[in-house]
Amino acid sequence: MQETIQQIRKQLRLAMNGVVSSSMRDKGMDYKMNFGVSVPKIKEIASQYEPSEALASLLWEQDVRELKIMATLLYPADAFTAEAANRWVSELKHLEIAEQLVANLLPKLPFAEVLATQWITDTREFVSVTGYLLLARLCTLGNQLTDSTAGLMVNAAASVVEEGLSRRQRAASLALKRYGRQSQTQAASVLRAIEGLQASGEAGKLEIYNDIKFEFEYYA
Repeated sequence: MQETIQQIRKQLRLAMNGVVSSSMRDKGMDYKMNFGVSVPKIKEIASQYEPSEALASLLWEQDVRELKIMATLLYPADAFTAEAANRWVSELKHLEIAEQLVANLLPKLPFAEVLATQWITDTREFVSVTGYLLLARLCTLGNQLTDSTAGLMVNAAASVVEEGLSRRQRAASLALKRYGRQSQTQAASVLRAIEGLQASGEAGKLEIYNDIKFEFEYYA
């Protein structure tokens, strides 16, 4: 297994982009190692290997940007337990990895909605952010949230978007947008939940309200 990881590292070094890596560091993405390899190239390299729980677990343990992304691509969804999902999410330090985990692995889990519902109210920022991103992804993929999940998400997200700009606020706003885009009824429920933003008269809050409202009008 270590030989496979060394082979992957060699491929990443050959594809390394120092300019991108340096730019990411300047933006605060403080991975222990970052080769600056593009996500499409990471996916290309990952496609050369068979999905493996053992390999993906070892890749995730490395504080290397590309290896963590590859772990989300190579972990078999049918072997990824709720316990493993909770552990990985609790270890997140970078938004990009949360986004890749949501894009590549979490939506495939039969219990994805249950996990997301638990995560959105978590006090840990990246856990909450991942929960909202996952609900947004599920809606984008056409999944219909249960009434209980939808109600909890809309109410929780409506509170978060009033707090001001943050990673959590942006993720909550995205979840509201993707949920509301599914139907006019759902859009109306979102707008009712965030009407306090409009009533506040504050420029920043009005901007958030209008941004979400425009999303529904554009995709109506």
